[in-house]
Amino acid sequence: MRIGDAQFTWRFEMRTHAVSSKKATNLSLSADVLAEAKSLGINISKACDECLRELVRRERARRWKEEYAEFIEVYNRIVEAEGVPLAEWRSF
Repeated sequence: MRIGDAQFTWRFEMRTHAVSSKKATNLSLSADVLAEAKSLGINISKACDECLRELVRRERARRWKEEYAEFIEVYNRIVEAEGVPLAEWRSF
Protein backbone atom coordinates (compact mmCIF):
# COMPACT_ATOMS: atom_id res chain seq x y z
CA MET A 1 0.00 0.00 0.00
CA ARG A 2 1.40 3.34 -1.02
CA ILE A 3 1.48 6.19 1.44
CA GLY A 4 -1.18 8.69 0.48
CA ASP A 5 -3.64 11.21 1.77
CA ALA A 6 -5.88 8.79 3.68
CA GLN A 7 -3.50 8.16 6.56
CA PHE A 8 -2.54 11.79 6.81
CA THR A 9 -6.09 13.11 6.63
CA TRP A 10 -7.29 10.85 9.44
CA ARG A 11 -4.39 11.83 11.67
CA PHE A 12 -5.03 15.55 11.36
CA GLU A 13 -8.83 15.29 11.34
CA MET A 14 -8.55 13.84 14.82
CA ARG A 15 -6.48 16.82 15.98
CA THR A 16 -8.71 19.48 14.47
CA HIS A 17 -11.89 18.16 16.08
CA ALA A 18 -10.62 18.49 19.63
CA VAL A 19 -12.81 20.57 21.91
CA SER A 20 -11.34 24.01 22.48
CA SER A 21 -12.34 27.17 24.27
CA LYS A 22 -13.42 30.28 22.41
CA LYS A 23 -11.49 33.53 22.33
CA ALA A 24 -12.93 36.87 21.32
CA THR A 25 -11.17 38.62 18.45
CA ASN A 26 -11.68 41.50 16.06
CA LEU A 27 -12.09 40.82 12.34
CA SER A 28 -12.42 43.01 9.31
CA LEU A 29 -14.93 41.54 6.88
CA SER A 30 -16.37 42.79 3.62
CA ALA A 31 -19.44 44.83 4.54
CA ASP A 32 -21.61 43.46 1.73
CA VAL A 33 -20.85 39.82 2.55
CA LEU A 34 -21.36 40.44 6.26
CA ALA A 35 -24.74 42.09 5.66
CA GLU A 36 -25.88 39.26 3.39
CA ALA A 37 -24.73 36.60 5.86
CA LYS A 38 -26.61 38.31 8.67
CA SER A 39 -29.74 38.61 6.54
CA LEU A 40 -29.53 34.87 5.83
CA GLY A 41 -29.19 34.06 9.53
CA ILE A 42 -25.66 32.70 9.21
CA ASN A 43 -23.75 32.46 12.49
CA ILE A 44 -20.71 34.60 11.63
CA SER A 45 -18.52 33.31 14.46
CA LYS A 46 -19.26 29.68 13.63
CA ALA A 47 -18.71 30.24 9.89
CA CYS A 48 -15.38 31.99 10.47
CA ASP A 49 -14.28 29.30 12.93
CA GLU A 50 -15.16 26.48 10.53
CA CYS A 51 -13.46 28.17 7.59
CA LEU A 52 -10.32 28.96 9.57
CA ARG A 53 -10.23 25.41 10.94
CA GLU A 54 -10.33 24.05 7.38
CA LEU A 55 -7.61 26.45 6.24
CA VAL A 56 -5.41 25.37 9.15
CA ARG A 57 -6.04 21.69 8.35
CA ARG A 58 -5.09 22.20 4.70
CA GLU A 59 -1.94 24.17 5.57
CA ARG A 60 -0.85 21.50 8.06
CA ALA A 61 -1.41 18.86 5.39
CA ARG A 62 0.54 20.85 2.81
CA ARG A 63 3.47 21.34 5.19
CA TRP A 64 3.43 17.69 6.30
CA LYS A 65 3.52 16.52 2.67
CA GLU A 66 6.33 18.95 1.94
CA GLU A 67 8.34 17.86 4.99
CA TYR A 68 7.95 14.12 4.26
CA ALA A 69 7.93 14.27 0.46
CA GLU A 70 11.35 12.66 0.08
CA PHE A 71 10.50 9.78 2.43
CA ILE A 72 7.15 9.18 0.72
CA GLU A 73 8.75 9.18 -2.71
CA VAL A 74 11.42 6.67 -1.67
CA TYR A 75 8.93 4.44 0.16
CA ASN A 76 6.54 4.40 -2.79
CA ARG A 77 9.39 3.53 -5.17
CA ILE A 78 10.34 0.60 -2.92
CA VAL A 79 6.73 -0.63 -2.82
CA GLU A 80 6.46 -0.38 -6.61
CA ALA A 81 9.71 -2.28 -7.08
CA GLU A 82 9.46 -4.87 -4.30
CA GLY A 83 5.76 -4.96 -3.38
CA VAL A 84 4.12 -4.35 -0.05
CA PRO A 85 6.25 -5.31 2.96
CA LEU A 86 5.07 -8.59 4.53
CA ALA A 87 2.57 -9.09 1.67
CA GLU A 88 2.93 -12.85 1.85
CA TRP A 89 1.29 -12.82 5.31
CA ARG A 90 -1.64 -10.58 4.37
CA SER A 91 -5.05 -12.21 4.62
CA PHE A 92 -6.92 -9.67 2.47
